[in-house]
Amino acid sequence: MVCHGAEAFAKRVLIQSFEADAEVTHLGQVWAQGENTFPVDFGEITGEITDLNSCFNLNSLKVSEDDSSSGIGNAAKKSPARTAFEELLIAISIEGVGNFEAEYMADALTDWLDADGSISSSGGAEDSDYAAKEFPYLAANNYIASIAELRVIEHFSVDVIEKLKDYACVLPNTNMNKININTIAQDQPEILVAMLGISQNEASQALSSRGEEGFKNIDEFFTLPELSEAKITPEQKQLFSVKSEYFNLRTTASFNNSYFALNTIMKVDDKNNISVISRIIGRE
Repeated sequence: MVCHGAEAFAKRVLIQSFEADAEVTHLGQVWAQGENTFPVDFGEITGEITDLNSCFNLNSLKVSEDDSSSGIGNAAKKSPARTAFEELLIAISIEGVGNFEAEYMADALTDWLDADGSISSSGGAEDSDYAAKEFPYLAANNYIASIAELRVIEHFSVDVIEKLKDYACVLPNTNMNKININTIAQDQPEILVAMLGISQNEASQALSSRGEEGFKNIDEFFTLPELSEAKITPEQKQLFSVKSEYFNLRTTASFNNSYFALNTIMKVDDKNNISVISRIIGRE
């Protein structure tokens, strides 16, 4: 009940932010002020709102049914999201992960997400692979619900998952992957490195060029001198935005010796109406 009160408070904070600035989401708004703790009888409640459009959506590797049925599948040309995911795995410098390992992980995640039972490529895995394990199970063949689900997908180690948590996230039931250039953390230039094919230095400079209220539009970002020599395609530009739709509220509550944690994903529509689309109890 208390955590539901935290959700109501978070909605008011988001509405307040967007009433003041309806077209741009940036880190200078009130929702982005970090973790806040409030005392209550016999305990305290802590909450933090984060932007889920500032990280890479793992569900973006899911091939749409239209593409799958028309033959534009996993073995064909890689999508910009698939390419960016492989580049991200390399850019975040995970020990033992190079091009080969990144491609195999992308193959396995793609197979886990797609609707068919066919293996996409050499690193892929489907029902027969998972059913042959000591404790058998089947591939989801659907969207994943949280990053923790990677633990049961082929090729993903604990080290990989722990490192990915800082850069990737899960948007429920959508393969949309619009990254808000205004809310990428300053210490996470690797996201731009992966998605634009630029150097880490160029990415860091681009993030440092944001004003207090961020970029007003995409064109303002892509005309930066730091990006002038980069060969950025129209498809890559379409992966970015200056407005966010998805937010995560992390709530923890402690009373006496009891502890409760809740992750709530909220979606803001084009009229700034806010709805809860997912709740996960416990820490991820």
